[in-house]
Amino acid sequence: MASNTAIMGNLPSGIGICTTIPDILYLPELIFGGLVWILVACTLVVPHNPQGWVMFVSIFCFTMTFIWLVVFAIGWHRNKGLWATADVAYHGIAAFFYLSASVALAKVTLEMDDGTNSRNYKLDVSAVVFSYVATLLYFIHTILSAMRWKSF
Repeated sequence: MASNTAIMGNLPSGIGICTTIPDILYLPELIFGGLVWILVACTLVVPHNPQGWVMFVSIFCFTMTFIWLVVFAIGWHRNKGLWATADVAYHGIAAFFYLSASVALAKVTLEMDDGTNSRNYKLDVSAVVFSYVATLLYFIHTILSAMRWKSF
């Protein structure tokens, strides 16, 4: 059961990141972000620009979330107020990036529904769904991190 102590001003470290709110969202963010990355990488990259943006966002957010997870797990966050602010900023930027990537991916996916390549279409539809789920997870993490930040 997740505890409410993270919202009251404590930044967890060690195994505490797996049991506190909003830090419990790191693992689902990594899972859904990784799925977007894998599914988009499996499809034909046409058109290049929107798909390239989706790949950049998914790889960037996956990598940064993993680094963020390691920083909290190891306990490198000494200045709690600064790290709480950075946590809100990062997750807000990630939510915005994922929203823009989700919209671009949905537009490309809708345009490619011509019935010729149903495998790529199905993969892109799955990537769109997972991208919106990742967007929602990052948005919720931003809100909960902002609540924690306000308590400092």
